[in-house]
Amino acid sequence: MENKIEIPLSKMKIFLLLFAAIAFVVMGIMFVQNPEDWIGTKTVSPGFIRIIGIIATVFFGVCGLFIGRKLFDNQIGLTIDDNGITDNTNATSVGLIEWADIIGLQKVEVASTKILVIMTNQPDKYIERGKNALSRRAMKANHSMYGSPLSIISNSLKMKFDDLEKLVVSEFEKRKS
Repeated sequence: MENKIEIPLSKMKIFLLLFAAIAFVVMGIMFVQNPEDWIGTKTVSPGFIRIIGIIATVFFGVCGLFIGRKLFDNQIGLTIDDNGITDNTNATSVGLIEWADIIGLQKVEVASTKILVIMTNQPDKYIERGKNALSRRAMKANHSMYGSPLSIISNSLKMKFDDLEKLVVSEFEKRKS
């Protein structure tokens, strides 16, 4: 009998992330259209504000597209079973991460977002499984910054990060021994 733990996606958390992305896109557009309105007490040129607006619009627009797709995703967010961890939490998710390929876990915090990095002895195998070129590029960046292309965030799950971390570490420890 297979031990299987399923953690669903939180549509409410995903909706809030989408709302935030849309708000940043709107702000970016406002920066581009009327940069003079955003000049503060420090001397900042309208051109600089316009560039910030373009960057914000593009970056958060792309994020919004990925988040919007996740809002209509009916798959389970994270599955932990005897085969490994099946991840469907973010844009760089690659599906099944086999226990045999996992060599450790590491918690990282980036701008107050907690990330569980799954250390692997097969980084290229998982980078190649990236869904598209943008996803593979992000996975390569993760690998160079954190030592692994694989990461799990709880922002889209119906579980708090600390509980997720305890669960994954516990299941990893069971499989490791």
